[in-house]
Amino acid sequence: MTAYIVRRCGHALVVLFGVSIIVFILLHMLPGGPARASLGLRANPASIRAFDLRYGLNEPLPIQYLIWIGQLLHGNLGFSYKLNQSVDALLAENLPRTLVLVGSATVIAVVAAVPLGMYQAVRRNSPEDYVLTGLSFLFYSMPSFFLGIVLIILLSDVLPLFPATGPTATQPLLSQLSNLVLPVLTLTLITLALFSRYMRSSVLDNLTQDYVRTATAKGLSRVRILFRHVLPNAVLPIITLIGLSLPGILGGALIVESLFNYPGMGLLFWTAAQSEDFPVMLGTSVVIGTGVVIGSLLADILYAVADPRIRY
Repeated sequence: MTAYIVRRCGHALVVLFGVSIIVFILLHMLPGGPARASLGLRANPASIRAFDLRYGLNEPLPIQYLIWIGQLLHGNLGFSYKLNQSVDALLAENLPRTLVLVGSATVIAVVAAVPLGMYQAVRRNSPEDYVLTGLSFLFYSMPSFFLGIVLIILLSDVLPLFPATGPTATQPLLSQLSNLVLPVLTLTLITLALFSRYMRSSVLDNLTQDYVRTATAKGLSRVRILFRHVLPNAVLPIITLIGLSLPGILGGALIVESLFNYPGMGLLFWTAAQSEDFPVMLGTSVVIGTGVVIGSLLADILYAVADPRIRY
């Protein structure tokens, strides 16, 4: 197990290295470059040269990348020209709020998907199963921005139950729980639709296994078979699915944060992309990429912990 973790950590470093190279090159291929984006379209060539000289942008692209990586290894993610603030401070301020949004939506979706998927499997081909399946397909195929708009119209306009905007950055999140409802609900419904479908399929697959027939022949009750034997085996694919779904969940969080003006990593990246704030886009991409790789690694480890039959 230890050797496997060491190998996966090595693979993770290679992936992060490749992601950093690709993102760095793509951002520097944008028209105008950092100097033009920071100084404006009317900046004269002398100002642009001075800006490039000050921030090392006059060096060849590989040298710029090595300088940036060196700063990154020392915990320096750069400085935002637009916001006049270090990227480290911006990420430290916005990352916890995104973790609250993504973490809440994922936990609620998993907790709801497990019993929902089991109920659909037990009631297979019943009217309830058809209705829940139709809703799952509807939410899973619906773009997050469209679902968010629908929820705003229904729960904020037609039925004024919750605010149409997310919490503000000037007050603690716990004092703005009503503002969290619609952003979390939007992300939860899409994630729940995916997890419940996998849980239903996993339970149906386990119900056909020999150990279920043996337990039934021994006279065990249906409830005991489901919760004592089927559930521990059926929930295993969900663990892997959580790790694989992190990129999609984080991508959905970017759209949700932009839609509800939620002050997190997604809104920070969206604002930086609009203003061509290169250091912020680089820092955000690296942090999100690191989170996805770590999440995938943790999912593999938890899979082995949850199933003693698995040995890496």
